[in-house]
Amino acid sequence: MNYSIGVDIGGTKIACGLINEYGNVIEQKMIPSETTSAETMFQCVVSCIESLLNSSSIPKEQLTGIGVGVPGKVDRENGVAIFQNNIPWANFPVVDRLKEALAIDHIVIDNDVYMAAYAEWKSNQLSDELMVYVTVSTGISSAIIHGGEFIRGAGFAGEIGLIPVCTTEGRQRLEKIAAGPALSKQASTSFSDEVIETKTLFKRYYEGHSEAIIIVNQFIDHLAQGIYMINSLLDPHRIIFGGSVAIYNPVILDLLKERLQIDMLEEQKHVLNQIYVSELGSNQGIVGAGLTVFDTAIKQTLETKG
Repeated sequence: MNYSIGVDIGGTKIACGLINEYGNVIEQKMIPSETTSAETMFQCVVSCIESLLNSSSIPKEQLTGIGVGVPGKVDRENGVAIFQNNIPWANFPVVDRLKEALAIDHIVIDNDVYMAAYAEWKSNQLSDELMVYVTVSTGISSAIIHGGEFIRGAGFAGEIGLIPVCTTEGRQRLEKIAAGPALSKQASTSFSDEVIETKTLFKRYYEGHSEAIIIVNQFIDHLAQGIYMINSLLDPHRIIFGGSVAIYNPVILDLLKERLQIDMLEEQKHVLNQIYVSELGSNQGIVGAGLTVFDTAIKQTLETKG
């Protein structure tokens, strides 16, 4: 059996897991992110991986490699984190630094949402279909896979959180009004400045609180604008939602479908039967990162033989 380590880096936490070639998580660790500086953030990543290695029965010499999901824009070829808006890295040489710190040769990086999307594509065995993976969490973003290959554009494709949508207060970027922190801020304001987390907002929605219903309905309207734009551009076979807001509140799916029907033409409505919430839970990022290690190792072997 072959093993790899998948790492999912975020602004609030870092998760890493030992993955086998079937995408099963054998063991995992999680630590809080320390975003004071680029170096403190990097040391958190190293600490998470070392903690996993120390507790695992698999020596690092037997690992196929490490896959790392990084938010924002990355240079996969050179292993550099180019631009991140929630961690203090800018043109940070992630791969070279990890090779130096861990003495492991095969290390690959990609955008964290792309890593999660890859796990979904492998899990659903979508072959030649066009799939869009959308994450709704502390941010909003997406990744597009067609026939097993990402549609990357010039390197920033899929950032639907940057799309301006119409609101009662004018045009605003989707992420600024519909991601988890924005929902929490809106709820805290509506409930007399009480600090309300997103999970509490949805709890009150289920309980029938009028303020919560208004906020959730507005959230659905804003999210639907972004999804409809993607659907009109790509006409995907399938849309899969991940991220904590979507995974822990599956009611979003039915509400979103109802809202999308208002704008969709009949020829577009086929996708309404192919919109799902991820069944991989919060492990998508580390699973996708780990599986990417195996696939890139195979490609490198074939290229060497060729």
